[in-house]
Amino acid sequence: MTALRFRGPVLPDGEPREVYVVDGHVTYERQAGADGAVDGWIVPGLVDAHCHLGLDDHGATTDAEAEAQALADRDGGALLIRDCGSALDTSWMHEREDLPRLVRAGRHVARTRRYIRGYAHEVEPEGLVEQVRTEARRGDGWVKLVGDWIDRASGDLTPSFPPEAFAAAIAAAHEEGARVTAHCFGHDVLAGLLDAGIDCIEHGTGLTPDLVEQMAAAGTSLVPTVMQLDKFPEHASAGAARFPAYAATMTDLHVRRRDTLMGAFEAGVPMYAGSDGGGMSRHGNLVGEVVALAALGLPVADALGAASWRAREWLGWEGSLAEGTTADFLVTESDPLVDLSTLMRPLAVVLRGRIVAGSGSARNG
Repeated sequence: MTALRFRGPVLPDGEPREVYVVDGHVTYERQAGADGAVDGWIVPGLVDAHCHLGLDDHGATTDAEAEAQALADRDGGALLIRDCGSALDTSWMHEREDLPRLVRAGRHVARTRRYIRGYAHEVEPEGLVEQVRTEARRGDGWVKLVGDWIDRASGDLTPSFPPEAFAAAIAAAHEEGARVTAHCFGHDVLAGLLDAGIDCIEHGTGLTPDLVEQMAAAGTSLVPTVMQLDKFPEHASAGAARFPAYAATMTDLHVRRRDTLMGAFEAGVPMYAGSDGGGMSRHGNLVGEVVALAALGLPVADALGAASWRAREWLGWEGSLAEGTTADFLVTESDPLVDLSTLMRPLAVVLRGRIVAGSGSARNG
């Protein structure tokens, strides 16, 4: 296979280098006869830490639709995806070298009639542990719980399961070698999950300073999905007539979201970028989430690291483009640490050592 040569500052340290790609891996040893590819800023492959391949508004898609979603994510720069729950078995994507690398969480596990129809395995508390064990064995080291959702009886967000049921399920997942994350909009579910040793919280708008302190001390991760949180006024409006208490809660969570999430960041809670692509959100917009994190108040390097080198390490991949590492990276025309929007127009998207997307406007001879 012919070697490729890329030139430019290599993030995160920004040192100008000549990067060669040979047999799908990075080397800094000069390769005679290498084909010049693209010059620009070289960024370790982006990571979408909360995505739903094979899911649409009604549940599972076809394989063809899931493939199109994955390609949109890839072309948007997401070369590693943590699929955070899907009704479709997407394990076949592991065999496709043109699709992003995938870490699957199996299917959502929710309380009966307490989540979006067609999305989750719906169980009662006595069936939770067994279903979690099943999903742990089906996935790639993660399980996704629906921590809270609207309760028709109370008319507001309430925990999906009792704390002791959550604790038993998390322990069972850990016994199976899987980490656990949970959808959590509200406050009441969080203490029980954190006390049970959950590994990650999705959204996290109900966090309070004491819970943030607990997360930071335990190293519990947070994937806030800021673009999804910006839809809370829509959710509140849609539910206001039937569930006014829920509407008021969602409105309050939206108002406090910046202070809540920046409090978590400033306390040292590990934070990662997730687009929530799938279902009611479009695929291929991970960079929009990075921009949203920066607009929230994260320093640009932290916002980008949350979707690149730090997130890669969190999911068990190489964070830097060191000698011999996997050749998954983007090349941008200008410095993304100065202008994040340049990530929306990559000159090259390199996956497994092959240029799979990008404008290529800076190609060399």
